[in-house]
Amino acid sequence: MELQLRISGYHHEILKHHLLHIDGKEAVAVALCGRFSEPKTEILLVYDLTLIPYNECYSRENDVLHWSTNKIQHYFEKIGNTNLALLKIHSHPGGYDKFSRTDDVSDNEFFDSAFGWSLNDKPHASAIMLPEGKIFGRFFFNDLHHEPIDKILIAGDIIQKFTKLKKTNNEDFALRTIQTFGERTYQNLSELSVGVVGCSGTGSPVIEQLVRLGIGKLMLVDPDIVEKKNLNRILNTTMRDAKGGKAKVSVLAESIKKIGLGTIVDLSKVNLYDDIETLKALIKCDVIFGCMDSVDGRHLLNQLCSFYLLPYFDLGVKLEANGSNGIKQICGSVHYIQPCKSSLLTRGVYTIDDLRASSQFRKNPIEFENLKKNSYIKNINVNNPAVISVNMQIASHAVNEFLNRIHPFKSEHPSYYAGSTIDITEGYIVNSNEAEFEIDSYLKKKSGRGDMIPFVEMPEIFS
Repeated sequence: MELQLRISGYHHEILKHHLLHIDGKEAVAVALCGRFSEPKTEILLVYDLTLIPYNECYSRENDVLHWSTNKIQHYFEKIGNTNLALLKIHSHPGGYDKFSRTDDVSDNEFFDSAFGWSLNDKPHASAIMLPEGKIFGRFFFNDLHHEPIDKILIAGDIIQKFTKLKKTNNEDFALRTIQTFGERTYQNLSELSVGVVGCSGTGSPVIEQLVRLGIGKLMLVDPDIVEKKNLNRILNTTMRDAKGGKAKVSVLAESIKKIGLGTIVDLSKVNLYDDIETLKALIKCDVIFGCMDSVDGRHLLNQLCSFYLLPYFDLGVKLEANGSNGIKQICGSVHYIQPCKSSLLTRGVYTIDDLRASSQFRKNPIEFENLKKNSYIKNINVNNPAVISVNMQIASHAVNEFLNRIHPFKSEHPSYYAGSTIDITEGYIVNSNEAEFEIDSYLKKKSGRGDMIPFVEMPEIFS
């Protein structure tokens, strides 16, 4: 079984500030966690956080900590009637990178009590933060045995992944990547799992770049087949593919295999709204790229990544006609969305009316056309294709932004590049700081909630 812990960048910063106090003494916090639970995967997702005040600790030194659980009594009550879990996290200011014997005794007492309250026998977790902010931990099971956490993902301005890095063979193709971004970044890339939803115009060049950067695993999602009209923008597709009606994901998977750089590929030829198993497969990825035209698909991904604490890159391309069979404006956008912050909706990428219209088009295209004719739906563009040169520019911008999030290399902090508008006709790029965008108060409350019914609070998706 793979055991994972995920924390939003928002909560990670709060934890760092509290646990790594200037006085150099240990500190502790407890988190209420959502779950993603499958037979072979267990992921805990920090959902709510309670910091134990320094003055409420019985004793607090640089290597000793005793504290009261009174402040988290409501968490014990919560796990008694929900599927939520507890995470106990404290600091080792001296940098000791193992659980001590004192930690073992404390954890056993804490989790024995937690399982006494729990509604089910699913695991809880304990973790330690070191001075540089690195976290390691272990899962506790109902018989009080524990197992190490395989992966800890921080979905913040910087995407951090804490694992025991495996030794990689740095083949010749990787040398330039290592020279530019460092060996650790290349190792991280080789262990990352990335979901790409939409494998057409922007999706196929994103996939191509990720493979040649040495990404470890790709999950490709697209319901469509290759058509002749796609050949001007989908990499590695041929006229034979179009005539044979091959699935886009199948063509790209075969291409990745031929490249031969070791990327593992899973694929799904479905619409996101029609297949809960595909959504669950995306949850197990580390990063998501949304390369879709549809508003409702982008909305679902934004919702999914918030509930399950995943970094999300959203790509869009817009061509505005001039009314004379020509193009007036060509522009694109790349948005990096992280849990507990703004969303595509609060950034104005689409409106509630756009979402309703897109949903109507997906459910009933005929009725959608009738509504447009009767002016109930206005100015909605549900299909906005582009050409390869435009798509590749937007895709490259997104991939470079992804690289900047795992190995910051730009002149300013990554938060200054939360959203980018690339106007190709005017020849400029406008970058927006995360602080400029309104926080999505609804999704902030749901970030890390994980498994629930209805799935991500969207009743139309049946689990």
